[in-house]
Amino acid sequence: MLSAFMKTFITKFFENRDFIYKTILFLFTTFIIVSLLPKEEKFPFAYKIGMPWVYDDYYAPFDFSLPRPESDVASAKKQIMFNHPLYLSFAQEVNDSLEMQFKDQTAQIKNFLLRYRLRGAFDSIMRLYNQGVLAPNEAMRGNRELYIRKSGVIEKATFENFHFFAGVQDKISQSVLDSLKLSWRPNIRPDTELTNRMKEKALREIPLWEGFYEKGSLILSKNQVVDKDKFRQLETIKNNLSLELSSTRYFTLFAGYLLTVGLVIGMLFLFIQKYRPEIYTSNRKLVFVLLNLVLMVLAVTAVLKWQPQFLYLTPLCLLPLVVKAFFDARLGLFTHVITVLILSLVVSDSIQFLVIQFIAGIVTILTVSESYKRTNLFISVGKIVAVYLVSFVALELVFQGSVSENVWQDMGVFGINGLLILALSVPLFYVYEKVFGLVSDYSLLELSDTNTDLLKEMADKAPGTFHHSLQVANLAEAAAQEVGANAMLVRVGALYHDIGKMLNPIYFTENQISGSNLHDELSSKESVKIIIDHVKDGVALAKKNKLPDRIIDFIRTHHGTTLVYYFYKKEKEQSVDVDEKQFRYPGPIPFSKETAILMMADSVEAASKSLKEPTALIIDDFVEKIITKQLEEAQFVNADISLKEIEQIKKVLKRKLINIYHLRVAYPE
Repeated sequence: MLSAFMKTFITKFFENRDFIYKTILFLFTTFIIVSLLPKEEKFPFAYKIGMPWVYDDYYAPFDFSLPRPESDVASAKKQIMFNHPLYLSFAQEVNDSLEMQFKDQTAQIKNFLLRYRLRGAFDSIMRLYNQGVLAPNEAMRGNRELYIRKSGVIEKATFENFHFFAGVQDKISQSVLDSLKLSWRPNIRPDTELTNRMKEKALREIPLWEGFYEKGSLILSKNQVVDKDKFRQLETIKNNLSLELSSTRYFTLFAGYLLTVGLVIGMLFLFIQKYRPEIYTSNRKLVFVLLNLVLMVLAVTAVLKWQPQFLYLTPLCLLPLVVKAFFDARLGLFTHVITVLILSLVVSDSIQFLVIQFIAGIVTILTVSESYKRTNLFISVGKIVAVYLVSFVALELVFQGSVSENVWQDMGVFGINGLLILALSVPLFYVYEKVFGLVSDYSLLELSDTNTDLLKEMADKAPGTFHHSLQVANLAEAAAQEVGANAMLVRVGALYHDIGKMLNPIYFTENQISGSNLHDELSSKESVKIIIDHVKDGVALAKKNKLPDRIIDFIRTHHGTTLVYYFYKKEKEQSVDVDEKQFRYPGPIPFSKETAILMMADSVEAASKSLKEPTALIIDDFVEKIITKQLEEAQFVNADISLKEIEQIKKVLKRKLINIYHLRVAYPE
């Protein structure tokens, strides 16, 4: 019984392993992002100076005081540093030393009267010393308060309480100086250690808070304008919310993040599944998109923890640039929007952040094209930086009513942001190509070189096919440029789309130079198998030569599920009962604008070889017929291309073919 259960379980597991893998990937990505987000209480209201309070009356959630303005604190510190009281100390040892010297010297004097007279003079001087004798000092200048420490007691004093040393010396008679050789020196001196200690204490006692607001007191009424004082109160509450975060609130916040981020990541999964199924079915590509998203969240949260004022230093626009380079603009923009939505949960000015990053992301998608051209990349990054700055200044004017005093610092931050995009884009492209096996415009540039081994081999074995591929590449590239598709990708896809013909080149008309057709010796079914197999052979050859998947997609889809009409018609003439499926390419049909363009260009260029006497009208008619037939067979239903773009492509193909055949439009006489 257990064995049967295990077999059933294993069978179900392998049947649903892709779904299980994506579920694990979804949960893992969500958990990683939530783990990166700062776990602090976020103030639930948006506000700016000069804007009305659009919410209900707001009351203080706890007791708080306002932080004293930094300018006031700095001014108080400056006042203390320059005008702090000066502390002096009384050196009793100087008096004791003079007394000892006097006794030692007068002990040698035998004359009683002289000794008596010297004693009187010395006592007069010592009375001055007992009051205090000091020397002039630069540190004592000014109107600073004065304190003296004497016998462990600190008392307030003035300079009038003391005698200056020069004045004391003047009072000593010359006869006393001649009789007594004493070391006269001041006994009052600045007490630097005590002065510094008291200064540090005063600095520590500077009040850093002002005012007091009780819990439940009204902060703002509905529709009241947020002035500077109210703004300070709201900022104080917001900054102290994290201090109020309890363990219970931490888990509820974590759960809220988990649900919100899971919902947003789920939207990304649904978008990719519905509109980019080729990415959704490739776990490698899906991991690539999610990895870039996580890296951007990591970069922003790291800056928020390090220096929040440098939030816009993070090159967030690198994300849509990278995703667009490897996939397409629509996915790049959607991924950028998802990332910005997640980060708006933790940044302080979420409205400003959302608006600026949305605008910058759109500009990135619209301006960055043909990134393999260094000039284009520099110009595009310059536009991104300019838009960052303009949108930032515009929002400052809207919310603050003036431009920030640190506008030059902001310009520097956005400039560094652009430099980081330039510095990181090329190395990232290279690393991603090697790790994920993807292809960027830089790789496409290398693959477009007709001197690659594979294209040289095709030129040697199937010269007609090689020439056809070059013509299709020129047509498809011009059409792609007309409708804003990836011209380089289309060109490279066109160069390699028919490499499968190298295995049996003589069975394809463009390589038949003798005039004989080997298909005349084969049945229709044998011929159509050879024709259809060039797609399968091309895919195998591309994989063998390690061509990127994006190029292999062109090989798979350039015929879609179209009918090999010539051999189908030939078989119909010989047999009534014909299975049409045997004469159709297996597909898939084109699933991008670029692959759709290649199908049109390939069909038109190949068919144009059958025109014996082409004119502008004939070319116009035959291009219309070919592409209309493809539309009727629903070859473009999965491609992101509109009817308007198809009409534009028709015009380009007609114009290019007319130029190829050197035709002029016939005007009526």
